[in-house]
Amino acid sequence: MEFIDWLAQLDESLLLWLNGIHSPYFDTFMYLFSGKLVWIPMYAAILYVLLVNFKLRTALLCLLSIGLVIVIADQVGASLIRPMVERLRPSNLDNPISELVHIVNGVRGGRYGFPSCHAANTVGLAVIVHLIFRHRGLSAFMAIWAIVTCYSRIYLGVHYPGDIIVGSILGALSAWFVYTLLMRLTRNTRYAIPTPNPDSPKAASIATTHPLRHIYAPAAVGLATILAFALVPLF
Repeated sequence: MEFIDWLAQLDESLLLWLNGIHSPYFDTFMYLFSGKLVWIPMYAAILYVLLVNFKLRTALLCLLSIGLVIVIADQVGASLIRPMVERLRPSNLDNPISELVHIVNGVRGGRYGFPSCHAANTVGLAVIVHLIFRHRGLSAFMAIWAIVTCYSRIYLGVHYPGDIIVGSILGALSAWFVYTLLMRLTRNTRYAIPTPNPDSPKAASIATTHPLRHIYAPAAVGLATILAFALVPLF
């Protein structure tokens, strides 16, 4: 119990330190970055890359797998773990620490926040996209996107760092589990086509022998969205 108490205190200290670093500019930026619907264009770009590179059956299986990752990560976190743990969000008014937490636009989230479903979903998506395409550039962008999204939840005061860490692990495990099933369905026993250059588009795990087309589309759309977020606070 002493160790758990120590972890809880460390979690609170990290939250207050990270959440305490804020400014009006980043209040708006992080609030926008943490949104869900704003990333629909990037999700559509991922779907586009699937459709132009894989056969329809494989693309649909990949799309179904991505959806399954989100469902598993979200429901295990929200419907199974949260009711068992019942850890109040730092922003919840019933939590004594809420008086010390910086809140943006009055957003406090739901009652419980362990684990972070936001983190589970974003990390799960980033990992499954990496496993499907195995393209270093796209994987790097998705990793940075997931990290900033996770940090935004701490910045907004709606999650402890511990919520984020456990949610991220949940998302990664969900992606690995679903990807393993996907490999069985596609009858592909290898996780990646061998290539001397790991940055080659041919290193896709389920891809055909031709180079992946328009593989940077999700990153381009995502960066354009982030640029818009960066400009909004200036007006």
